[in-house]
Amino acid sequence: MDHQALWLTLKLAISTTAILLAVALPLAWWIASGSGIGRAAAQAIVALPLVLPPTVLGYYLLIALGPLTAPGRFLTRVFGHPLAFSFTGLLIGSVLYSLPFAVQPIVAGFKSVDQGYLEAAAGLGASPFRILHTVILPLARNSLLTGAVLAFTHTVGEFGVVLMLGGNIPGTTRTLSISLFDQVQDFDYASANRTALVLLSFSLATLLAVYLTPAWNQRNERQADVVR
Repeated sequence: MDHQALWLTLKLAISTTAILLAVALPLAWWIASGSGIGRAAAQAIVALPLVLPPTVLGYYLLIALGPLTAPGRFLTRVFGHPLAFSFTGLLIGSVLYSLPFAVQPIVAGFKSVDQGYLEAAAGLGASPFRILHTVILPLARNSLLTGAVLAFTHTVGEFGVVLMLGGNIPGTTRTLSISLFDQVQDFDYASANRTALVLLSFSLATLLAVYLTPAWNQRNERQADVVR
């Protein structure tokens, strides 16, 4: 097991998920709160990584973050180094690639909230922020959990974007998926089996958490009703 790659993968997944939740909440709320061409276009752009080959996204990010473009030169001055083949560049690519896995479940959760609750809260004088904080987010908590887990798990398993944008630099851009690829290329199937088993076990455990959480919540609610 490449422990350095494991740590880097977890660091990348945690950082990506934290940024995605901060970005996805307001974006999902805006998408779910109305309709129109602007919101439809936003949804299409958000969903683009679902159908776009990862290598295509990685290629365009590699060009955009490189020194041959104005944005790339600007970001190089800001960060003090080129973002391509760096952890920061890898983080930007991971955020964009995993964006739909965070946004879409949260949009669905927001849309599923009964409008009657929102109208009642507004009638009692609650501000939009208070309605979001005290009504919408608690009712959509399962969707928030799903979005966070899917974004985290998807980042752990990234390969195409990571390889195109970050290459294979030990301690900087080599994640578990890249390490697994290297092990297979080196015919080190024993190490490859261990790495693949870790990725498989982790993915299964996180998905079980997503599907079991609503059942646990319903069970706790029934127990609370019995106690009352």
